[in-house]
Amino acid sequence: MSFTMHGIGVSGGIAIGYAHLVSHATLEVAHYNVPRNKIAEEVVRFDTAISHVRAELEMLCANIPPSAPGELAAILSMHLMILNDSSLSIVPRRIIENQGCNAEWALKQQMDTLVSQFEGMDDTYLRERKTDVVQVVERVLKALMGHGDGASVSSEENLILVAHDLSPADVILFKRHHFGAFITDVGGVTSHTAILARSLSIPSIVALHHARRLIRENELLIVDGTQGVVIVNPDKQVLSEYKLLQEAWEIEKQKLKRIKTTRTATIDGTPVDLHANIELPSDIEQVRESGATGIGLFRSEFLFLNRDNLPDEEEQFQAYRSVAEGMRGRKVVIRTLDLGADKPIAGEVRTIVNPALGLRAIRYCLAEPALFYTQLRAILRASKFGNVWILIPMISSMSEITQLLSLVEQAKASLREDRIMFHEKTPVGGMIEVPAAALSAYAFAQKLDFLSIGTNDLISYTLAIDRADDSVANLYDQLHPAVLQLVAHTIKDANRAGKPISVCGEMAGDASMTRILLGMGLREFSMHPANILSVKQQILKTDLPSATPIANRVLRLEDSQKIRALIQKLNA
Repeated sequence: MSFTMHGIGVSGGIAIGYAHLVSHATLEVAHYNVPRNKIAEEVVRFDTAISHVRAELEMLCANIPPSAPGELAAILSMHLMILNDSSLSIVPRRIIENQGCNAEWALKQQMDTLVSQFEGMDDTYLRERKTDVVQVVERVLKALMGHGDGASVSSEENLILVAHDLSPADVILFKRHHFGAFITDVGGVTSHTAILARSLSIPSIVALHHARRLIRENELLIVDGTQGVVIVNPDKQVLSEYKLLQEAWEIEKQKLKRIKTTRTATIDGTPVDLHANIELPSDIEQVRESGATGIGLFRSEFLFLNRDNLPDEEEQFQAYRSVAEGMRGRKVVIRTLDLGADKPIAGEVRTIVNPALGLRAIRYCLAEPALFYTQLRAILRASKFGNVWILIPMISSMSEITQLLSLVEQAKASLREDRIMFHEKTPVGGMIEVPAAALSAYAFAQKLDFLSIGTNDLISYTLAIDRADDSVANLYDQLHPAVLQLVAHTIKDANRAGKPISVCGEMAGDASMTRILLGMGLREFSMHPANILSVKQQILKTDLPSATPIANRVLRLEDSQKIRALIQKLNA
């Protein structure tokens, strides 16, 4: 049966492929009784699933790619050890025989027992091993349920991931693959997960609500990330039409590549810098392909995700150094840890009612000075190998600036004492993400070397909207008069103070906002590499003497609809 679902498109384009369901399988385990004369068959079914997962893990261990994280081999070995332990490979067989239940239910019961035991341990490291137990059990459950890994149906490029939700850490894992698209039941347009989806340059849709429940494994899907539409089991005519649209989309992308090496400037000759946002050192190749002239935002916190231990100074230094050297003297802005909210650090078990307003970003770093100090030393060491700048997220007061600058000086002093080379005048800047910072931009610019506007959080905090909550997604409005005035105020104050100013939020990568930002006085944009050429195309067609007066008119308006109409006129 064919049907259509509507959500929020967070990354444009069209993908056609087969559904691959991603879930916590333990949440979907059925419980039913098995007739006595079928018990032996059920035990064999369980043993077969264990053998299947064992072979799968052994194959993964034997084929770890050179580029894989160093801890991957240890994790896989641990999962094999857990799988082979009698508590998982033998005890569920006894539960099947004694209770006459299905294998899935027996395995889940034993998993719950083991997790309970781990949670009662005093040692933090051992307590966290419960996660490994759950992951191994989920592999076995998927084998029992016949989910497999989808490889038998199609190559990764033709797989569409279908999930209830994906964390930023999940999406980072997907960067090592080449899936066709992904869709989720929940999420907002500027959630960190949505932002990372755009960095993958694949069509993505969130807030579909019931996709994970209604779509079956291996069903044919069309994902229109531009319109936010998913078509399940399309008929031949619809499929044919979307294949043509997909080809047209790809042709337009190829056309944009013609301007890759063109100097970025407006019609009147005003130069503009286009930088890229990245999450991992491996993103450098995509940055080069995009034609970006530097990195305006390296989200360093993603080095800390998907692992049980924190990266030490040497590991961080090597990562930052590889990016600095890879950019061959071009600017590399490394943002210090922005952990908290939807990006918890390993081992964190605190429950917070509203983490977005809690201990995150610079607040977290100042509360954990040893962690922050280690990162600062690593970044400063990397400054010797390229044009490295340090960016501090979510500053909101002069007190925070004083503290962070003091820690930077301490890190420099310790490096001098250790006789380790670094760039003495490494620029230190701050992100403007809360209204208090925007209103204090001129004062902050006196103390800092540069400013960068993070429009995603600035919009969320200004309008009091949870960026990950699709139930209020309709209230998220980058054209709200208050938002535009705060952005314009920050740009004006930075320019008045003679300090560099950029926009590194999603607004920078939205080509419909390019001319209004140019009219406000912005000359440096930073965005996902996938958006650079479309924004560049808009810059090349912009006449600043014409755009600036319209931008000033926009800032005098008090109604979003009127603003939208005037910006459409500006972009015509």
